[in-house]
Amino acid sequence: MTATARVVIGVDSSTQTTKALAVDLDTGAVLGEGRAPHTVTGTGGARESDPEQWWQALCIALAGTGHAGTAAAVSVAGQQHGLVTLDRGGRPVRPAMLWNDVRSAPQARELAALLGPQEWARRTGSVPTAAFTVAKWAWLAAHEPEAVRATAAVRLPHDYLTGRLTGEAVTDRGDASGTGWWTADGYDPEILAAVGLDPAALPAVAPPGQPAGRVLAGGPLPAGTPVAAGTGDNMAAALGLGLGAGSTAGLPVLSLGTSGTVYAATRGRPADPSGTVAGFAHASDGWLPLACTLNCTQAVDRIAALLGRDRGAVEPGGTAVVLPFLDGERTPDLPEAAGLLYGLRHDTTPGQILQAAYDGAAYALLTALEDVLRAGGEAADPDVPLLLIGGGAQGTAWRDTVRRLSGRAVRVPAARELVALGAAAQAAALLTGESAEEVARRWRTADGPLHEPVERDDAALARLADTLTRADPLLREK
Repeated sequence: MTATARVVIGVDSSTQTTKALAVDLDTGAVLGEGRAPHTVTGTGGARESDPEQWWQALCIALAGTGHAGTAAAVSVAGQQHGLVTLDRGGRPVRPAMLWNDVRSAPQARELAALLGPQEWARRTGSVPTAAFTVAKWAWLAAHEPEAVRATAAVRLPHDYLTGRLTGEAVTDRGDASGTGWWTADGYDPEILAAVGLDPAALPAVAPPGQPAGRVLAGGPLPAGTPVAAGTGDNMAAALGLGLGAGSTAGLPVLSLGTSGTVYAATRGRPADPSGTVAGFAHASDGWLPLACTLNCTQAVDRIAALLGRDRGAVEPGGTAVVLPFLDGERTPDLPEAAGLLYGLRHDTTPGQILQAAYDGAAYALLTALEDVLRAGGEAADPDVPLLLIGGGAQGTAWRDTVRRLSGRAVRVPAARELVALGAAAQAAALLTGESAEEVARRWRTADGPLHEPVERDDAALARLADTLTRADPLLREK
């Protein structure tokens, strides 16, 4: 780092860990990294976390970068959809309900029926599922009315942390689009009224590129440090790859983490009444249609542990089919489902079962790819490589599975921690006047090795499709 280099910090507050990257504004070089864990609690369909732990983890992660005292700007990205309820003093009323808390599946179905899927898609871009904040608020109203009465402010996870830094109630269009009560024109008063939520409890939606505020005195950064509006984790990862509604529109991304996602930045506004595609907004402009699965790397790792095998110890062939819906599923919409193993023979090996788990986890994402592009009005070009990101992208078994089931080439960006990098690009954009995706493209964050395509495994795809169709009634049982 030169004496004149300016440093920005991007934060990724994810499901179980907060990561912070100190980045050279000019080159994109990562100069320091800090991280700290936080816990998730809950049994059955419940998944909750204490927002105070997020704040403590944020402070530790910022200090761990080694540049907290000299950062020129900061931005926080966070896990989408989580419901944070605050009292009049700004303290959490109860633990936050997380994106993968599926207790609100009945409320999601009731809400979808209230307006109808077509109207939900037209207004908000999405049909609500158990993941969406609107369904979680409806669940809270039905099961914990005393918590609702004590709530003076409702925030998303990244809003909460931005507010702790600045004292401001601010969100952005990207994360707001995952609540189920935001439209392209702002918050929807009819939807808010239907779930009994006062719009005064919600944060203002900052225009793209506008700061949320400045760091308060006594915080983990110097007072007065500019703070960008931040965004949701998927939107930040798109920024971190330099994706926007311009020349990179329609470039597909598969993210393999605790959850799996497939998305693309598009020029057209998505509105999918089937509910497969969530019509999210891009953090800068345009849109970010996305399909998400609840079960991805963590589910496959759990199956590997049950088999007593290393996660990469897969074997080709066999007739086994695994639908690894260990936490219920969002795509397809089967919130009460459990995992399913079918097609065992005397000669089936543990390695073949593990490979089938990889196939089952990747299948839903790959089958949703064309839906995602179509929803945003972009062409599906099979010759365009998939950008493969997330922890799974570093594993040979995941890369080979995606190539075999898609028949496409796969590019794995060398840059890691793309959510935090996208947040850092937002912080840099406050200082340079660029858009965040322009900053990331200048940093060349999407560069990485290209893995050539292989012949598509149509037999495995057919087995998966047939098993999923025939098992559908069983998977919907409560």
